[in-house]
Amino acid sequence: MTRLQWSAALSLDMPAIDDGHQRLVELLDLAHEARDTSLVDRWRDLFTHTALIFEREDRWMNATRFSSGPVHSTQHKVVLQVMSEGLAAGEAGDLATVRQMAGELGQWFANHSQSMDAALALHLRKTGYDPATGVLSMPDDIALAAQGRASPQA
Repeated sequence: MTRLQWSAALSLDMPAIDDGHQRLVELLDLAHEARDTSLVDRWRDLFTHTALIFEREDRWMNATRFSSGPVHSTQHKVVLQVMSEGLAAGEAGDLATVRQMAGELGQWFANHSQSMDAALALHLRKTGYDPATGVLSMPDDIALAAQGRASPQA
């Protein structure tokens, strides 16, 4: 299986998202490269970072009432559960399972980033949400969307 490498194809042109994603790819690569003696620690680092970026994205989706938020967040929860199970397997000495998960995670992440996260980035831009500050520059658009009405500018 081809390992995931950071590239322009993964960039969403939103540093608040891209920085976390690029670090995830780096940590995944470290897990791939890890010797047996350090694999569980590298997987734990990857799991911790992934949980942080998923929590942050979930917060942004809630703050902006992203319509696909529930489905997106469910994917986050499922992946974190699987990663947690991988961590438990690794701690019990089953390193083959962790290595297999590392390969599968890269493929899943590329698909998730280019679909669900790309839609989130577009939504954040459309609503004028600044992930760095939490400031929403077009809150009226979100209120209208929640009521099922179109923006006056549309």
